[in-house]
Amino acid sequence: MSRFQSRPERDLPYSDEFSSAEEYIESLLDFTTNSATFRFLCGGVHILDFFTTEPGVFVAAVPKEWQAFLLENEPMALLDFLMRDDLSSLSPNSGPGAPPESLVQYVKDIRKLSLRRSFQPSKPKLPVLPRSVALGMKTKKVHEVTHFAGYIDRLAEDIAEARGRDLTHFVDFGSGQNYLGRTLASPPYNKHIVAVESKEANMAGAKDLDILSGLAEKEKRVRNKKLYHRILEATDPSEHGNEEALKQVARQLGVTDEELATIDLRSRKEMQATYTVEEGKGTIEYVVGRLEHADLTGVLSQLRGCEEEVDQDKLAMMAVSIHSCGNLSHYGIRSMVLNPCIHAVAIVGCCYNLMTEKLGPPTFKPPFSRPSLQPINARVAREAEKRDPQGFPMSERVSTYNDDGIRLNITARMMACQAPQNWTEQESSGFFTRHFYRAVLQKMFLDRGVISRVYHGEETDKSPFNTSTNPVVIGSLRKQCYTSFAAYVCGAIAKLTTNSEFSQYNEVITEKMGNITDEEIARYEDEFRGRKRELSAVWSLMAFSACVVESLIVTDRYLFLREHCDVVQDCWVETVFDYRESPRNLVVVGIKR
Repeated sequence: MSRFQSRPERDLPYSDEFSSAEEYIESLLDFTTNSATFRFLCGGVHILDFFTTEPGVFVAAVPKEWQAFLLENEPMALLDFLMRDDLSSLSPNSGPGAPPESLVQYVKDIRKLSLRRSFQPSKPKLPVLPRSVALGMKTKKVHEVTHFAGYIDRLAEDIAEARGRDLTHFVDFGSGQNYLGRTLASPPYNKHIVAVESKEANMAGAKDLDILSGLAEKEKRVRNKKLYHRILEATDPSEHGNEEALKQVARQLGVTDEELATIDLRSRKEMQATYTVEEGKGTIEYVVGRLEHADLTGVLSQLRGCEEEVDQDKLAMMAVSIHSCGNLSHYGIRSMVLNPCIHAVAIVGCCYNLMTEKLGPPTFKPPFSRPSLQPINARVAREAEKRDPQGFPMSERVSTYNDDGIRLNITARMMACQAPQNWTEQESSGFFTRHFYRAVLQKMFLDRGVISRVYHGEETDKSPFNTSTNPVVIGSLRKQCYTSFAAYVCGAIAKLTTNSEFSQYNEVITEKMGNITDEEIARYEDEFRGRKRELSAVWSLMAFSACVVESLIVTDRYLFLREHCDVVQDCWVETVFDYRESPRNLVVVGIKR
């Protein structure tokens, strides 16, 4: 029995259809390895190539018996079927319009293997964030910080009671504006925070918010105001924040070095926030640095009292983070194994597309693997070739499953960042339309010679998985460019011919697309309008299926901790936010022996 009273009954929030965590994990790994449909939907579909082959990705790759049902249902009705409808009453003989049995089974499998996301607050009533602490937070961030601060506080109390020793510091990996750290350092929590952040602009903004919240004070400035204003009046207003320009003007006015010493010419941004350490009150220490691994020696050496020597035995820290991007979550989790002073971790990850890959390309070609010249599939290949030891998967079990390990390419990991349960009709219609425009434009580019086709095998094989293109990734356009397909095409051409970041396309776009007419644009839209439902159906299936991708990523992190049982006493995963407010709501917790 665990000594930690706050831990959930289960190590993982798996479905009641499984009798144990082990049964769930084995089923998850088997499905993600052996389901060809899942592997196609999570890694094998590239929207920019959706219409560049005939009969198209939908007809060629989606199981034939699914196609009519998928096309007959409105997008929101399909989302309801995938995620909300009761499937228990369906039978193979449900009548016309009923979903095929194989599709029903696939939906049941995805639902069953997706970790549960229901949420109960850590305490019935949590402290309300004071306005001074909540400055800068949107509603979503207030929800996240309120609940995670309460969760961390309860977990820390539990650990202290079990160990007979309080945690000394809480290390926030990728603190950003330090909303979490500021809340934990303020009453009623009064924790000691180490905020690790790579971007100095974020840190400067966080310190300004610390001053406004009362956790820090502005640096006191003493200056000869009369002389200071005389210098300002003689300086161009645009240079008032430039200390060197002010000094130059001062010398031109005959101000001596002794007099200059009585004037503080630093701009407001250069003024330092000062933090007073008081017994019983929380503190914040900022550490500038881009973490490339989980060894915190460089971070610890910047703490008060640790400049000369870091005695990790005197420190008892917890690594925490709300939505640390990509590998930063890996560093936070791995830090407990590598650093004696890290006694616990509580990490909520996000931005799975920013994770790197550890295993390299697979030893065999999956059935949906396609070649590409640039940059969609090529990026998939480049990411896999990196073989980053810090990347996914973390655990030995996932890394060696079936002797070859389980891989998730960047397309699959990007889809895991979706939250289809939260999609509204207006939102889904908007991004289905944007994806449709992108896909049809790539078909236009192919037909007019802007991009070219590449084959993996014999050119006589016209399968969508034997051919691909070198698509042009345009990125986002101005909002008005999405009001119609014609506006989108014109906006894309303008961006590709005028933006310096796309200079490699300027000449070919001008030559191949410069004479396109409104009538030709309308013809393409009319030709593919009837197939828009194909794209929305596949995108919905991809986002729904990617719930299992996120479950695999989180389970892999849990397995990593469990595999280090010589260091880790207990570990688990549970929800800490309401999915409707913040869909990346799974925290990975580990406690050291």
